[in-house]
Amino acid sequence: MDLLATKPLDVLMSEASETGEHSLKRALGPVNLMMLGVGAIIGAGIFVLTGAAAAQFAGPAIVFSYILAGIACVFAGLCYAEFASLIPIAGSAYTYGYATLGEIFAWIIGWDLVLEYAFGAATVASGWSSTLVAFLQDYGVSLPPRICDVHGSIWVQYQGRWSPLATVQSVLDTAHIDYHTLPNVVCIFNLIAFLAILAVTTLLVIGIKESANFNTGVVFVKLFAVLVFIGVAGAFVIKNPTVAQANWHPFLAFGWAGVIRAAGVVFFAYIGFDAVSTAAQEAKNPQRDMPIGILGSLIICTVLYILVSGLLTGVVHYDRLNIGAPVSLAIRETGRKWGSYIVNAGALAGLSTVMLVMLLGQSRVFYSMAHDGLLWKWAGEIHPKLRTPWKSTIVVGICVAFFGATIPIGDLGTLVSIGTLLAFVIVCAGIMILRKRRPDLPRPFKTPLVPLVPILGILTSLLMMVFLPLVTWIRLVVWLLIGFIIYFTYGRKHSKVQAMQKK
Repeated sequence: MDLLATKPLDVLMSEASETGEHSLKRALGPVNLMMLGVGAIIGAGIFVLTGAAAAQFAGPAIVFSYILAGIACVFAGLCYAEFASLIPIAGSAYTYGYATLGEIFAWIIGWDLVLEYAFGAATVASGWSSTLVAFLQDYGVSLPPRICDVHGSIWVQYQGRWSPLATVQSVLDTAHIDYHTLPNVVCIFNLIAFLAILAVTTLLVIGIKESANFNTGVVFVKLFAVLVFIGVAGAFVIKNPTVAQANWHPFLAFGWAGVIRAAGVVFFAYIGFDAVSTAAQEAKNPQRDMPIGILGSLIICTVLYILVSGLLTGVVHYDRLNIGAPVSLAIRETGRKWGSYIVNAGALAGLSTVMLVMLLGQSRVFYSMAHDGLLWKWAGEIHPKLRTPWKSTIVVGICVAFFGATIPIGDLGTLVSIGTLLAFVIVCAGIMILRKRRPDLPRPFKTPLVPLVPILGILTSLLMMVFLPLVTWIRLVVWLLIGFIIYFTYGRKHSKVQAMQKK
């Protein structure tokens, strides 16, 4: 058996051109694809991560951190764009690895992407429920906190609002208040997160066009919220230049080492643009539209991140930003309280679309692996009327709903990130290999400066992986070992590529 057997490109091209009731429906244009990217990227990162990274690592120079992280993503993004236009198949990095590096590498990256998207969606679902509670409390509506977080979490009522103890502990400590003296409850089950994932799963089963249209609508809501913050904070900085100058001083508060460290942290705010490539088989004109979707969403988000981070540290001194909702704090500091309501709505919308795109990506990778025989046949079945991989979408959705509702996954953010970085390495390496093996292929989009761009993509990704905690590496290895058990007991025996090799 050849573990390094590659999937022939002519087979991939023939699968990409399939039509009919047993194939995925080509319904997405360039705007849909770009909005899928923006939907996946702009989530908790811009509303939460910016403040923590500025306070702990970079200070006002967090702007440079976003630029560095954005450049690192562009290296990988250019490689993704070439592959997605050349091989417009649903499997993303899994398919690209299969075509260039061989089956065992394809399995590793496919199983790794299952981890990235499933746990990414589950983590976001947990954050979504907390954001919904905060949003509704702005309007005087309180949900029972026992069903708003995972089992064992403690919520307290402080100043008339229910919040997780973890988010208000520092405020209570400063005020010398013991939380036991306040109304408090121990949560049972995160029913809100569970129902949110089931709702998104239902939408994905109904159809890709409906899912993409919903995503596009919600993305405009969160873009509006981000633009409201930029407008309000920008006006404040222009009217109060002395305040902004004081807040921006010292600019390089932690030196260049802090800027680079923060770049590794805020890199995780960019995760998601790779999910656009999982929709390649559902794009109307993938050769033209996939590069637009991937690179367009990256450029839009990088510009917004730079503006938001610069204005955030201009309005509020960076040492006060290590809190759960720094953007809401900044907009309240400008005296425009109504703006915080819009920002909270934007955060809620942001997390909703991240869940949608993560689950879309996960079910499409599952579908591609099953289509190749590496996973169970049911996972690759397409609904004849809805034209979606309905069985894999439902199974994935139910599993993720239970993850998000029962497991405290705060420390799994790094696990999601290591999965993404590993995918980046394989995609960048794949571009160099395919250029050497098949220089004759017509490439609708060509990664510039090969091999320099792919090498820089590999090096920046590996560098960020090296700085992730040891426990993250251990969890990745355990996950991959589980994957190898499935591959060697089922996948290799049912692999269509292995069957072709025997003929």
